[in-house]
Amino acid sequence: MTQPPLWLILLAFVGALGPLVFFHELGHYLVARWFKVPAEAFSIGFGREVLGWTDKQGTRWKVGWLPLGGYVRFVGDMSPASEPVAESSIPPELRQRAFQLRPVHQRFLIVLAGPVANFLLAILIFASFFWLVGTPRTNVVGAISPNTAAASAGLQPGDKILSVAGRETPTFDAIFNTVAVRPAETVPITIERQGSIRQLQVKLGTAAIEDPSGQQFERGMLGVSPTTQVSDPVPIYEAVPLAVDYTARLTRAIVDGLVQLIRGKVSPKQLGGPIKIAQVAGQGASLGALPFVELLALLSINLGFINLLPVPMLDGGHLFFYAVEAVRRRPLSARAMEWAFRGGLAAILALLIFTTVNDLSGLGLW
Repeated sequence: MTQPPLWLILLAFVGALGPLVFFHELGHYLVARWFKVPAEAFSIGFGREVLGWTDKQGTRWKVGWLPLGGYVRFVGDMSPASEPVAESSIPPELRQRAFQLRPVHQRFLIVLAGPVANFLLAILIFASFFWLVGTPRTNVVGAISPNTAAASAGLQPGDKILSVAGRETPTFDAIFNTVAVRPAETVPITIERQGSIRQLQVKLGTAAIEDPSGQQFERGMLGVSPTTQVSDPVPIYEAVPLAVDYTARLTRAIVDGLVQLIRGKVSPKQLGGPIKIAQVAGQGASLGALPFVELLALLSINLGFINLLPVPMLDGGHLFFYAVEAVRRRPLSARAMEWAFRGGLAAILALLIFTTVNDLSGLGLW
């Protein structure tokens, strides 16, 4: 695919990341407001303030010049590592409402609300698609490509692919996601043919695909295509549960891909960072509004999932420590927390460097 112009890539990157970060931080903010925890700042982007205002509650809403994230800073939660400030530095009228003094279950829910907001945004987008445009493609085979794994295994047009490698595949998107991370593997495939259930052992093929940066990777290939691209729109009361299920299956596909990466079945060169995200956003924007909005939903799921990983500095790391605190009935020592967050910061920086090297390699820098 032809690369879009640089200005479109940059515009799409900011246009994608900004709303995703806003919804993520809004989740934290709204649950904190529910528990009456005051927020000092709500920022989209980092660095020097470009635009901002202060609301009646004293929260400073602002936009930073570096659009690579955002944060909500609550009273008593002053550092990026959530290190509480000295209680004496908190105004007396706010001390009982400060984040650090709230019960552990409230802090847990406030932190959890960020990733949950990203999943809810994805559900909202998918539900709108299913209601206005149509539901995902079915799992009924429309055609078999010659000289492929499907042809060798005896799959036929009209077969309904129920599962691949033990994972349910109600749509062709699910089939693709499951097959793609298993190049050259032999997997069980359950099909329904003329009312009877059969299971086949299929050795998947491989195919080279090109990502938006121009790098080529091997993916698993079955060699089937669907009967239809999309079904008719459904009522909104059906679209919402379908969107919840679709989001859950995409999340499971992310977990599946991560497991395959750890097993060495997927190349770590496929991991991308901000540069690749910008390229993907640019490609989505160049295809039109609907593909770009669908990409927003996919990125939102990824952002929610990544933030749930139990890595210090991420929401999942905070949730882990709050769970430990709930079990022990007291928080970990300040020294243990300090070293944990140092390790988390080191891990995140290492991953950022690794993915940036991958991205620059894809651009042909070396």
